[in-house]
Amino acid sequence: MPYHIDQIAELFPSIRRIECLKLRAQVAAVWSEAIETGAGGKGWSFDQLRAIPFTLLAGQIDLRFVEHLNSCVEQCIAIADVLERIYAGKIQVDHDTLIAGALLADVGKPLEYDRDNDGTLVKSHFGDMIRHPFSGVALCYKHGIPAEVMHIVATHSHEGDRVERTIESIIFHHADFVDFDIAKYLGVGQHH
Repeated sequence: MPYHIDQIAELFPSIRRIECLKLRAQVAAVWSEAIETGAGGKGWSFDQLRAIPFTLLAGQIDLRFVEHLNSCVEQCIAIADVLERIYAGKIQVDHDTLIAGALLADVGKPLEYDRDNDGTLVKSHFGDMIRHPFSGVALCYKHGIPAEVMHIVATHSHEGDRVERTIESIIFHHADFVDFDIAKYLGVGQHH
């Protein structure tokens, strides 16, 4: 049974900041499908999603996937606000596109991850074949997400390094790597 906007907002409260009601509903629908069909078709509970580490590439860290997405959305909003205030009309940011893209950038990860028989988080066979920017765009396309938002999903990681990113994608890309680099520092790096 699909999750509705209020349920998705339990994980990602900033979905309510998307002003376009149609886009807000589409973002919720994409997340609903990812949650229901992820983990090799077994699906995820909200508690399981909240327990997923932000990344499997940073060693043992206490930063979680859902927290990461919420952090990135808030960073993106703050960055956009600063740019618009300082550059007063010289930089235009589409906030709905930015928020929707930030919320959907990692929507493919529930498909990229699975749980083994012991419940341990592992990378799925699907995830070995198709990284989350690709599966995320596929899910977004299926639900009619605008191209400008799919661009953020498609280009947010290293897959987008050879593409000219939009302003919204540039903002998300850097917010994402602020979190990732800090996670690596906390998990892999030996901080003093």
